[in-house]
Amino acid sequence: MQIPPRTRLAGTAALAAIGLALAACGSNNSSSPTASGSSGGTTDWATVQSVEAGGGMDALVAAAQKEGTLNTIALPPSWANYGEILATFKQKYGIKINNENPDGSSGDEINALKSTKGQSSAPDVVDIGNSYALSAAQDGLFAPYKVATWDDIPDGQKDPGGLWTSDYGGYISIGCNVTKVKTCPKTIADLDNPAYKNMVALNGDPTSSNSAFQGVWALALANGGSADDIQPGIDFIKKLNGEGIFNKTQVTPATVASGATPIVIDWDYLNVAVAPELAKKGQKWEVNDPADGLVSAYYSQAISRNAPHPAAARLWEEFLYSQAADGGQNLWLKGYARPIELVAMQDNNSVDKAALAKVPPVNDTNPFVPTQAQVTKATATVTKNWSAAVAG
Repeated sequence: MQIPPRTRLAGTAALAAIGLALAACGSNNSSSPTASGSSGGTTDWATVQSVEAGGGMDALVAAAQKEGTLNTIALPPSWANYGEILATFKQKYGIKINNENPDGSSGDEINALKSTKGQSSAPDVVDIGNSYALSAAQDGLFAPYKVATWDDIPDGQKDPGGLWTSDYGGYISIGCNVTKVKTCPKTIADLDNPAYKNMVALNGDPTSSNSAFQGVWALALANGGSADDIQPGIDFIKKLNGEGIFNKTQVTPATVASGATPIVIDWDYLNVAVAPELAKKGQKWEVNDPADGLVSAYYSQAISRNAPHPAAARLWEEFLYSQAADGGQNLWLKGYARPIELVAMQDNNSVDKAALAKVPPVNDTNPFVPTQAQVTKATATVTKNWSAAVAG
């Protein structure tokens, strides 16, 4: 999970309004439990669908603190400022956080919801790629819940019934260690260069990692692909692999710092965050959002239908979607990611302007917006063809 500077023009507000939008058809929530504000005078937070229905924030905080624990999963401290986000929540509410498998993928999160059902260690909440949120909602894995700032979240970025909600996003970018690479690539076409032998890496396996999956889609767009055809991206990686350019090393902050993965295809907010750390080591990290393969997307939050700490899970969501200076929206922004409520925050002047100024600007006048059907088709294609493409 990486990060550095970057280049391009554009308005972040416009970007939040028209870019970063994976078309999200409302998922079927007919299998979701019906909200019940209280039962016998005692609130059943496992069924509460809004903080108002549960009696307000004071009641939610008290219930969450009584539970005393929140189980999260796959939240690396270096990813979108999650280190500060986790620490702030813990300090603010005095609730212990168990963050399992911090370097896990969206696929790992969904598997954990299924395999640990009924266990006290099961995830209360997940932060997953949009395509995973859509399918998991259809499988009945989530509990419906609408945060207090629901109206500030664009309609296309939330399930109508509250099963999942987009949270933060960015653009696929090319991060490059200038100290180790003589001339850094600025476009996807630039990657096909023998000078980059064993240098070009994806952040993860696209069959389970959303960031890697979106990276392959960016490669596809630069090579004649489209929302209907991700195969050119797989073919491009196959070509790079055959030429010895593709680096199969699992990308981590350590591999970036050591130079083991000098060129990384990943979200721009992750790539941008690498720069300050490398600068401390006397190295320079450059980031470019490739004009020939602009792909943006949000991740999504959801509460497990079987959350062992249902009140803490809902308090976590309220915290993440809070527009306060110490709320999740501004804290994600400090991690160079674009929070889903950015436009509303700019309108009501609650946005952290200093943090916003550091977010990579992008000129994206024709956002890449695949439909749910196209995402499903692309996922099937990658699942079927990826292994063969990188074999050998």
